[in-house]
Amino acid sequence: MRGQVLKGDGGARNKRMTMMSIKATHFVAAAMVASTSVGADTVEAAPPIRLALDGRSGSARRALPDSPERTTTGPRILGNTPAAKIGRPIRIVSLSFRDKSLQEIAELVDSEGAKGTDLIVLPETWRGERAETLDGPTTQTMTAIARKRQTYIISPIYRDVGGRRTNSAILIDRNGEIVCIYDKVFPFWAEFDLKPPCQAGRDVPVYQADFGRIGMAICFDVNFPEVWQRLADQGAELVVWPSAYSAGTSLQAHALNHHYYIITSTLRGDCIVYDITGEEILYRKSDGITVTRVTLDLDRGIYHQDYNAAKRDKLLAEHPNDIMQEKWLEREQWFVLKAKRAGVSARKLAKEYGLEELRTYIHRSRREINKRRGQPVGGGTSSRPGASTASN
Repeated sequence: MRGQVLKGDGGARNKRMTMMSIKATHFVAAAMVASTSVGADTVEAAPPIRLALDGRSGSARRALPDSPERTTTGPRILGNTPAAKIGRPIRIVSLSFRDKSLQEIAELVDSEGAKGTDLIVLPETWRGERAETLDGPTTQTMTAIARKRQTYIISPIYRDVGGRRTNSAILIDRNGEIVCIYDKVFPFWAEFDLKPPCQAGRDVPVYQADFGRIGMAICFDVNFPEVWQRLADQGAELVVWPSAYSAGTSLQAHALNHHYYIITSTLRGDCIVYDITGEEILYRKSDGITVTRVTLDLDRGIYHQDYNAAKRDKLLAEHPNDIMQEKWLEREQWFVLKAKRAGVSARKLAKEYGLEELRTYIHRSRREINKRRGQPVGGGTSSRPGASTASN
């Protein structure tokens, strides 16, 4: 089955999936917490804690740090709520773990949702090799929590599609509806040995959520640039990458080339967040369940100095209280603009002044130079999944 957006802007609503109630149990699980905000003003770190996961109020017992943490850009912010709604902030929770029960993870997802978040992400095939339909317990449990807590959830499973197996990331919206499914385009070789074997996906959808445009890729996909180019072509602002392993700089290259945020959730118990500049914002790892909370501003814009410098200077001069140049990357000749106060969109205002975002500039340059050449570099057709002509 092709990856698909099941509900978009103006689209008909799908029939609501049958909801499964979540039975509360009482237990305490070790969870490492990291909070980072890109573009926030408050700078305070949330220390690691042990979380009571039954959703009831009560004291939380402090735990000693037992995992490495690395943050390279952006201030720290306490908790999961932005200090001020400046720009277009999205609050994300990434859960990284291996071999945990549905009940335990459901309790944790419910607990995190109760704290207020926009998106909760789970690792690749976190329920193991057994394939389930969308009516199965995993997806039904997650749709119930998404609806209850009014949050998006990405839950990757092996999916049973009429007896066929796909490695699928299921995107559930705040109403508990399945709105987008991404089927892994490049399964790992061992997945073809499963019974039944995993089928390769054919499309790379991007979904328009209420916070912005979100895309997904899974694990082995990291090695194939056409997947990531396809996400960029469709305007992805955030890419979620559930995986069995960490990838590191292989993943970083895609953030660097396409200027979207990337956040991971892995079976190795770690999480990486990459900025639109390609820089690593956060790395977090623990031996238990790693809970990473991060707030990303999807209104930050990145631009090349070419043909933009004078327009930028005029914008900043005429809107000193609205917009700031947050970052200047001298060797790349890139700069990042962000809003300074609520109610202002840095990207919208920059567009009004004629600034062209970096990704758009590169896409336009490719298209126009290919026209002058008469064909794309190398000729032939594109190898991008779902595409029949070369990228231009």
